Amino acid sequence: MSVDAFGLEGRRALVTGASGGLGLHFAEVLARAGAEVVLAARRSDRLAAEVERLRELGLRAHAVSMDVTLAASVQEAVAEAEALAGGVLDVLVNNAGVSGEGFFLQVEEAQWDAVIDTNLKGSYLVSRTVARRLVEHETPGSIIHIASILGLRVGGGVAPYCASKAGLIHLTKAMAFELARHRIRVNALAPGYIETDFNRTFFGKDAGQKLLARIPFRRLGHMRELDGPLLLLASEAGSYMSGSVIEVDGGHLCSTL
Repeated sequence: MSVDAFGLEGRRALVTGASGGLGLHFAEVLARAGAEVVLAARRSDRLAAEVERLRELGLRAHAVSMDVTLAASVQEAVAEAEALAGGVLDVLVNNAGVSGEGFFLQVEEAQWDAVIDTNLKGSYLVSRTVARRLVEHETPGSIIHIASILGLRVGGGVAPYCASKAGLIHLTKAMAFELARHRIRVNALAPGYIETDFNRTFFGKDAGQKLLARIPFRRLGHMRELDGPLLLLASEAGSYMSGSVIEVDGGHLCSTL
């Protein structure tokens, strides 16, 4: 297989939750691979600055404001994204997500709803909107859900998050089965613990160090270590993959979470 199979020239990609962290990183990876990328998040002020930065690098990038928990917001944002990118979006990365914290007996209904609505319902709303447009235009596409190893195993104090990611993994498989006839591939990327600005402080503390000791690699993953799997799922290099879940976790699932 040629390295060119991993390229995304001529593709239009939408990345949700792209105002920082993994979402912003994913958007830049797709843009560097040749895609015209639309960054979506509720924080439109942060998006504008990041889009400008990407454009200064010679990359094609745009921004739209989107609340993934609201169908009307999703529909408006996807329509705007298509107008900015000049056509139907054929790569979608559903990255928007929240974690929530607290042991199950202390989780209140509002907290449960916030996590499930963002992580699971949000992915459904965005996927449905993008997939309908692909079917309407008879265009093949790739939908990538950002799941987690906590959708395959569990950790303490994050029951809503675990439930949402497990649901997202099963949604991935159900969508893959139904959308294959339309040449739309649906896969999931399940990262383990990846170093970001948000978790760096925690992993420097005793509790974080104890968790690291249970990872066979004895370290956090780096965001760049998700680049290859992401491009595999987005590009023609993964053309016969659908319903797959790629774990990138330093062997963590082989150990205790």
